Amino acid sequence: MPASSPGNGTAFRRRALVLLTRLRAVPAPAPLPRTAQMRLLLALLEDAVAAQRTADAAVAACGEPGPVCGEVARDCGRASSAFVHLRARLRDLPLTDPDLVRTRAYAGRLLAYDQWMVHQSVNLAFTVHPDARTEAARRQLNGLGRPADDLRRLWESLKVDRAAQRG
Repeated sequence: MPASSPGNGTAFRRRALVLLTRLRAVPAPAPLPRTAQMRLLLALLEDAVAAQRTADAAVAACGEPGPVCGEVARDCGRASSAFVHLRARLRDLPLTDPDLVRTRAYAGRLLAYDQWMVHQSVNLAFTVHPDARTEAARRQLNGLGRPADDLRRLWESLKVDRAAQRG
């Protein structure tokens, strides 16, 4: 029997080695220019600010007096899902500029807070064991708060920076 017969796997290993060698030989793509990186980050932050508008309303609805309707839970679920997707997209941005990498990290922290706030709001609004303390905390809910404002300001400042660069 020859050494490279299909039954002993040598041919398969040889083919795999050839494919792996080709994969390693592929050069990494050139980094995008800073302006392109900025455009990608701005587009994502614009989507994030839009997602915050609906999430802000959903969180505020969790704090309304009286029982909270099921539609609010669905709205919070959609908002939370949107933040998960935005954070994944943010992580996947091909950023190499150090300033933009720092901005991405900051934006990621702000989006994580938004997601956490939506989650906590649902927990307070739809608790299994309501008590006076939980109800008092729930009634304090009136939106996403300062971190959401910080993300909007970050987006606006990047827009101004980009306009100045073009300018």
